[in-house]
Amino acid sequence: MRSTIACAMALAATMVACGDSATGPTGTSRLTVLLKDTPFADAKSMLVTFSEVSVHKADGEWVTVPFSGDASSRTCDLKKLTSAQDVLGTGPLAPARYTMVRLVVSSAALYFENAAAGPACAPTIAAPAGRTGAVEIPSGEVRLNRPFEVTADTGTTMLLDFDGDRSVRETGNGRFMLTPVITVVSVQ
Repeated sequence: MRSTIACAMALAATMVACGDSATGPTGTSRLTVLLKDTPFADAKSMLVTFSEVSVHKADGEWVTVPFSGDASSRTCDLKKLTSAQDVLGTGPLAPARYTMVRLVVSSAALYFENAAAGPACAPTIAAPAGRTGAVEIPSGEVRLNRPFEVTADTGTTMLLDFDGDRSVRETGNGRFMLTPVITVVSVQ
């Protein structure tokens, strides 16, 4: 996993499979989903918690991609992902044609005075002190129509861009609405 992160960061938005470190058991492959952001400009931190990452096989089956570290959810401070990217999910995936990616966002919060300490993405990130903005999520499920092939004994890396500025709207009285705008930047 570290070699995949290092390779992806070194090549910025260009995605590559990182040799044998991305290969799972014979006949299977590994999918790594990376996340970057164009953040909500008015905040110092924007913590978004994902509760599921899955991909849709062409034959109709949804397959869950485990979060990095096999956690039950993954929180990312999108403000830290403007010039970097981090692993959202990674795991073995059977060779097949896949048609969609599904992300489920379970919570989000804006912090206006202080940035969150620690990594960009982790199973949990402590909320920073100071003024916050309540964020409502009317529909936390995002489906990205992006067909891709996974072949045997290879690693596939997908880079997603969470557009914070287009995703967050102020609704008044210090409240905000999150309608996630996420695009697939590349699949390699």
